[in-house]
Amino acid sequence: MAAMENMMPLMMRATERTAGLVRAVRQEQLGFSTPCAKFDVKDLINHLEWVAEMFESLGRGGSSVEQGPYAGDFPERAERTLAAWSRPEAWEGTSPAMGLPMTTLAHMYLVDMVVHGWDLARATGQEYEPDSEAVSRALHFTDRMVETGRQRGAFGPPVAVPDDAPRFDRLLGVIGRDPAWTP
Repeated sequence: MAAMENMMPLMMRATERTAGLVRAVRQEQLGFSTPCAKFDVKDLINHLEWVAEMFESLGRGGSSVEQGPYAGDFPERAERTLAAWSRPEAWEGTSPAMGLPMTTLAHMYLVDMVVHGWDLARATGQEYEPDSEAVSRALHFTDRMVETGRQRGAFGPPVAVPDDAPRFDRLLGVIGRDPAWTP
């Protein structure tokens, strides 16, 4: 219960921020490049749709899901994800599909929402200020999981940032983003 009580507010705020950014994307911005080199804006939103669908399924004890085509419905999918994780049983044990503790999966989702929110904001010229507590949690988690993340292709090679850089810049650097990226 403690993990749920600590993480759900962070997951909700990060998801709401990212959903707001998605809603503000204009049609002509879909082809813009993003700090995530393998995605343009449309691909990034499609990735977020898949993340939401995947973590909804995992939160309900279900299986991994394949990424489908772009649908333009990330905010609605994200609401369903949060509903799945708002149930106490979603936080219990290990995911049958992923073989990881459910709390680890919740942290993975949080990292995706925080970092991809920044990716989208940078690509489309929107303001973005991530929740400082979410950034702290995400940085602590990625510091512990970065090598596994790189092996699984979730994180890129590290980008050097000063030791005294803001936590969010350090988070971006750890997972392979350049905090100074501009379109």
